[in-house]
Amino acid sequence: MLVLTRKSEESVIIGNNIEVKVLAVRGDQVSIGFSAPDDVSIYRKEVYDAIQRENLQAVKHANQDMSWLQDKLTNVFGKATVNQPQERGDVKESVKK
Repeated sequence: MLVLTRKSEESVIIGNNIEVKVLAVRGDQVSIGFSAPDDVSIYRKEVYDAIQRENLQAVKHANQDMSWLQDKLTNVFGKATVNQPQERGDVKESVKK
């Protein structure tokens, strides 16, 4: 981890297009401003962690839903089989130019 000391109104540049600026220091709180392209997402750590937990739960529920659906379809249609294409003598594998 890179550790820098900055005073109020001083900045740090990340890459070529992200600026992090110390706006104010009040006691043990620091106000920070970010300038970044619109396609760069910026979150507080606790918000980011909550989003990740929710995404993980959504994937688990989706997998459970797919398993449920697969079981229901198997009960209705039976176990699915994959048919391999049949080789036909009248179809040439490649076309010569």
